[in-house]
Amino acid sequence: MSRRVMEILEPGLLTTVQDTGRFGYQRFGVPVSGAMDLFSLRAANVLVGNEQGAACLEMTVVGPRIRFLDEALVALTGGDLAVRIDGRPVPRWQSVRVERDSVLTSDSMVDGMRAYLAVAGGIDVPEVMGSRSTYMASRIGGLKGRALKSGDVLFAGPPDPARQHEERALPEDLEPVHYGHSHVVRAVVGPQTNAFRADAVETLFDSRYVVSIDSDRVGYRLEGPHLRHENGADIISDGSPPGAIQVPANGMPIVLMADRGPTGGYAKIATVISTDLGRLAQARPSDTVSFRQVTVEEAVAALLEQEALLYALDPEMLAGAPEPVVRALTASSGPLSPALREVDLPHLETRVARASIGGETLAVEILIERD
Repeated sequence: MSRRVMEILEPGLLTTVQDTGRFGYQRFGVPVSGAMDLFSLRAANVLVGNEQGAACLEMTVVGPRIRFLDEALVALTGGDLAVRIDGRPVPRWQSVRVERDSVLTSDSMVDGMRAYLAVAGGIDVPEVMGSRSTYMASRIGGLKGRALKSGDVLFAGPPDPARQHEERALPEDLEPVHYGHSHVVRAVVGPQTNAFRADAVETLFDSRYVVSIDSDRVGYRLEGPHLRHENGADIISDGSPPGAIQVPANGMPIVLMADRGPTGGYAKIATVISTDLGRLAQARPSDTVSFRQVTVEEAVAALLEQEALLYALDPEMLAGAPEPVVRALTASSGPLSPALREVDLPHLETRVARASIGGETLAVEILIERD
């Protein structure tokens, strides 16, 4: 049974309930949403013994003030909000026991842009289309589809005793990430590179951009050298993957984030790899961003490295996972894709897409969402 666990005394600048997002509804125009920094949210959940996709609080720039209505096991990850509980500093990236009637306070962000607070059992709000994530533009998910406000009371589900660990923390040889104000993110070129002039890709990877004040959960708008199109910015609308760098007519790149629309009509010059998208989400307005070009193989290797860190936090996490996935994540090297091909993913199915271009028929194997 769910229990009252937190009362919001002050909401901070923007505090919402988020999980890993809602899937299976993009064809109806519903964005995935979810946490901006998925790795930090997943890690916070692992630290308190939750399923990785459990709902947490995403706190932006200025943190909330919270009274705990019951004892709880919590973890803070992501940006550094200088959080204190009853006046005592709370370490990040480890689980902490909180007593009933304790009060959590925080300052403005010391490092990064967004912090995540997980509680054992997960934040229990009604699911909307299979997710508890807040999508404020349509007022769905989270708590009444909005940011939290003073007086809100949040419930948590029952913790799983078999998964809880009092002293769970990062491995001793790892330190919490420092985000800083200069960010280097890796990206793979495409999918519409041919829509840009020959020097545009070189300009993207040789330049430094500044995060615009107009950035939000939909997209990070960047200011810097123009990326020039070959024959205009518009394309026939197609899918908008997370991290896609679309470039409108003004030549300024926009990196699509958690609340992006399912489709878009601007050419996309490159795509930020999934492991670096959370780091970009920790960039503040006026921070600088530089892109580094990588191959798909390098992106897969980065994904394996990130997943292996979560595995290190909880070696029992993959106890029920198929053996090929465990083997891929624990191996010193090796691509993840072949392992995943051996696994039955119930919400995905493989189809072959065919297109006729210039008299030549191309066949591409794709994974699509399935309800």
